[in-house]
Amino acid sequence: MFICDPHSPWQRGSNENLNGLIRDFYPKGTNFNDVSEDELRQMQDLLNARPRKTLGFNTPAETLDEYLRGVALTT
Repeated sequence: MFICDPHSPWQRGSNENLNGLIRDFYPKGTNFNDVSEDELRQMQDLLNARPRKTLGFNTPAETLDEYLRGVALTT
């Protein structure tokens, strides 16, 4: 989960969107102390493999990989 910085409303839109995606896996009120690390990792992997409109319908994983390849070539 991501907590917005105080007085930073521009962060809330993507935060609320991500919270909604997490709710697809765990309903509101879920005690995350009862959720295993493996279950959280599996949810994370599924969310990172989901294409996003804001990323040109690429996945977050693809976008990060592309960015890291670009950084590696500039050093």
